[in-house]
Amino acid sequence: MRPLRVGIVSAAWGAFAHLPAWRAIPGVDVTAICTSREETARAAADRLNLPRAFWNAAEMCADPDIDIVDLGTRPSVRLPMVLAALANGKHVYNASPHAPDWAGAKAIDAAWRAGTSIGVVDAFSQWLPAHAQMKAMLDADYIGSPLGGTCHFNLSLFNSPVKQFPYNWFAQSGQGVSAVRNNGSHALYMLRQLFGPVAELVADDSQILRAWRFPDGDAITPETNDFANVILRFESGLTMQMQISWSMALHDGWLADVFGSKGRLVASSPTFPTARDCTLRGGQLGGELQEIAISDRYKSAPGIALDWQSEPQPSYPMALSMHAMVEAIHGRGAGAPDFAEALEVERLQEAIRLSSETRRWVRLADVN
Repeated sequence: MRPLRVGIVSAAWGAFAHLPAWRAIPGVDVTAICTSREETARAAADRLNLPRAFWNAAEMCADPDIDIVDLGTRPSVRLPMVLAALANGKHVYNASPHAPDWAGAKAIDAAWRAGTSIGVVDAFSQWLPAHAQMKAMLDADYIGSPLGGTCHFNLSLFNSPVKQFPYNWFAQSGQGVSAVRNNGSHALYMLRQLFGPVAELVADDSQILRAWRFPDGDAITPETNDFANVILRFESGLTMQMQISWSMALHDGWLADVFGSKGRLVASSPTFPTARDCTLRGGQLGGELQEIAISDRYKSAPGIALDWQSEPQPSYPMALSMHAMVEAIHGRGAGAPDFAEALEVERLQEAIRLSSETRRWVRLADVN
């Protein structure tokens, strides 16, 4: 069986984290890189030792010698790339946020369901060892029936901004980004994976940092929201509060804290959760909350040439997600989170938007 050939759009994050992840998977060859200009594409291909360079994503998406397209750029720019890849029968590994808005999400869903492509979203938190352990313990009834909890995903991206930061464009409206769309998407994939579907929610999505001020006195006036508070009521009956921000001074990072009829579990990380720094604590009635050792079975995987200690840190859980995608392409399993899950996370994002706009609870079943 010939290797699956991957083309990556993005010589930044795609080259830094995605490329080593793909290269860790047996039966995969990364054969191409795409940027927006010929000179940068050729330079990236030379630097990364890749045989092919593209500077037109549509051409990569149509190329018969590419099997999987890994798309990593702005949601607004990426939407036509996803649709082109699906139209050409490519398998797609798509960045998160999955789409620029609800209309874009539905367009991707229709195109995906019309074909046979495997589609997976780069929301890899469920593959982190601490989260995999947490899911196994929840499934084993460690906390009993989940009753309540808290989720925080607060970062400090723009409180002390740097002009060289490659994501200062997050300030621009119309790009499909905000704190709740970016940080919040990753949180929602994880919460749905742990606790199942959400029945309804109420939300407040706003802006708290009115200017991003650089040390030299220059400033950016952001046009995007950076602070959201949401109450999620899951179909199981669990109620959880969620707070999301990319403008929190002295940020508290990632937290998923849930209690039930028998006990409590807490996954946390000081920043964006990684395989090494995301920890798990737990306790049951009559005991104490204490650190839980992560099973070795979640720290490495047969055939994957990376483990939980590998650098760069995001590459190991990405490789697990990509490996599951490859197995799905070969008919030996399912990718996760797939494009069906992506639509449901985008439905949650639209419910948050509607709730914040109309100041009311929104049932997910009413978001169409």
